[in-house]
Amino acid sequence: MRQIFFDTETTGLEAEGGDRVVEIGCVEMVNRQLTGRHLHVYLNPQRDMPEEAFKVHGLSAAFLADKPLFADKADEVMDFLAGAQLVIHNAAFDIGFMNAELRRCGRPPVMERVASVLDTWQLAKELFPGKANSLDALCRRLEVDNSGRTYHGALLDAELLAEVYVRLTRGQHSLLGDEQQSNSQGEDEQLEAFDFASLNLPVLSATEAERQAHDKLLVGLDKESGGKTIWRSLQEAAKAVA
Repeated sequence: MRQIFFDTETTGLEAEGGDRVVEIGCVEMVNRQLTGRHLHVYLNPQRDMPEEAFKVHGLSAAFLADKPLFADKADEVMDFLAGAQLVIHNAAFDIGFMNAELRRCGRPPVMERVASVLDTWQLAKELFPGKANSLDALCRRLEVDNSGRTYHGALLDAELLAEVYVRLTRGQHSLLGDEQQSNSQGEDEQLEAFDFASLNLPVLSATEAERQAHDKLLVGLDKESGGKTIWRSLQEAAKAVA
């Protein structure tokens, strides 16, 4: 499966209220492996940069003044995304801004070009209900190094999201190194059957005191379960076989 980890930075929170996209970051993954392909663009929003937004991403109006317009990069961005599953943290925000920008320049909405969208924020809320599930919070919880994230940056955040996604969905500790190492080890190692009957293993039995304590526990479980303790059923089945 081809996936694109996607993030944007904007001038604010209102896609339909005049705020604009100023940065897009995309990182490609195929079959759960980073390919090294990415797309990163800064965009001229043709408006001022509110102080609140500048504090988030550090992109000033002066820095963005000579950057291309969204309309100039729309086809390049959408061609990169085409046919892939987009993986986005809080997808409604980024998709909303992208659709607003695409509409301004007469292009079709995102979902007409991509296969699907996976929202890692929604996924994290299901896995960690009641907990903070921002990208920073997930990095801390899953031990993803985000020490270089002084400001929000679209490409950096997309890279962090890729690592977070892998750990969320497989508990894997690395995108490349650990998995490749384990794969290479698996190719070199041959598992051999072992005859345990050849071992002279001692048979350990419970003491009388341990059996009495166990029976007492079962009596309590019988009361709580209305006589439906699984252990009792197993005992009866064992007696029937004997």
